[in-house]
Amino acid sequence: MMDEPCRIIGVLDNGAEGLTPAALDHIKSADLVIGAQRTLALFEFPENVQQIDMAGQLNKVAEWVMQAGQAGRRVVVLATGDPFCHGIAPFLIAKLGSDHCEVLPNVSTLQWAFAKLCRPWQEAKICSVHNRDAGEWRIGSTPEHGLYALLQTVRCHDLMAVFTSPENTPARIAQALTVEGLGDKIQMSIVSQIFQVENHESAEKIWGPLPATQCVDLVCTDPNVVILQWGQPRVNEVLFGLDDQEFLQRKPDKGLITKREVRAVSLARMQLHKSSVVWDIGAGSGAVGLEAARLCQEGHVYAIEKNLDDVIIAGKNRQQLSIGNYSLIHDKAPLGMENWPDPDAVFIGGSGGELGQLIGMGLQRLTPNGWLVMNFVTFENLNVALSTLADLGAVWEVTQLQASRSQPILHMHRLQAENPVWIVSAQRGQP
Repeated sequence: MMDEPCRIIGVLDNGAEGLTPAALDHIKSADLVIGAQRTLALFEFPENVQQIDMAGQLNKVAEWVMQAGQAGRRVVVLATGDPFCHGIAPFLIAKLGSDHCEVLPNVSTLQWAFAKLCRPWQEAKICSVHNRDAGEWRIGSTPEHGLYALLQTVRCHDLMAVFTSPENTPARIAQALTVEGLGDKIQMSIVSQIFQVENHESAEKIWGPLPATQCVDLVCTDPNVVILQWGQPRVNEVLFGLDDQEFLQRKPDKGLITKREVRAVSLARMQLHKSSVVWDIGAGSGAVGLEAARLCQEGHVYAIEKNLDDVIIAGKNRQQLSIGNYSLIHDKAPLGMENWPDPDAVFIGGSGGELGQLIGMGLQRLTPNGWLVMNFVTFENLNVALSTLADLGAVWEVTQLQASRSQPILHMHRLQAENPVWIVSAQRGQP
């Protein structure tokens, strides 16, 4: 048992000057102080006080605290600003329990950054890339990338505040926004070295607001906070049922997209939710997968297409629609799919002669209650699909969709039939 709670104290770069008397008393009476070296250096401790630099050792902090507490030693953990705002407090409380922690917050550096810009911050979405080196952003990067959540979030919010790191800098963020085609749309402001002093003068610096494209070479001293804001109000975009003309298409007939009526029913049968992982096999021009990505804003679509011309067009459609949760590879399925995460939905629009194998793989990898949806226009492929599903003991049903669209004729209108399509929906059978 710990005799006293661990005190988690928020500190800014003005050190003791910015702390309450109670917080200072806890630091002065501590036997063990844990914090980043930069934060520890803000204070002078007696020789008998043990100091531990926790940089790179976050997973050990709770153990250090428990061991010291059980030995009757008083422990203080120094955090930056508000320990609850993307800080260490939630992590330690989860490990130690709320009865063994006391949090003394400071003003967050985020609040100070907005104050320096004379801007209200209550509507800002807070995000952090204060983690391991994410590396440079590439189009089609998957959720494992350290900047992925940021780039998804910026598409959904007008105003954002971002905590950076020495590796994941404002310049790297600006470069990622530029790669995603958002560089001219997003305004960046950066406030760095809050409360830091050089030669007895404030070292604080402010950049912006500037278009992100103008910040790709910016060198900002750490620590800093980045403020992102759309230069113009975001357009309220249609999420479902995009017109066929919204997509670039390869002409003539070979390579045309899945038409809107068929696309709508296929997406409905996939039973998507906001965090669905979707496989799009035989992506073509990308219409089904890209519209699925819009519906699954917290999920991700993994697409594959063997025809290079279609891959290029799908990439252009992704950029035109400003979709970031979509990764497309140029290969013949199932090559290159081995490391994809298990899907909540699989769509097969083309199989390259490997239909039976792809059905088996899709059903096997589906998450519980996941759906496999396939589109066919030939008797032969439909027959292969149904035979394979029967052999695998799957539960399935077929919908034949025949749509007609109005066409002008002189001063009147007539109906012109689209090609009929079979939509096959399947799930794994009960074991």
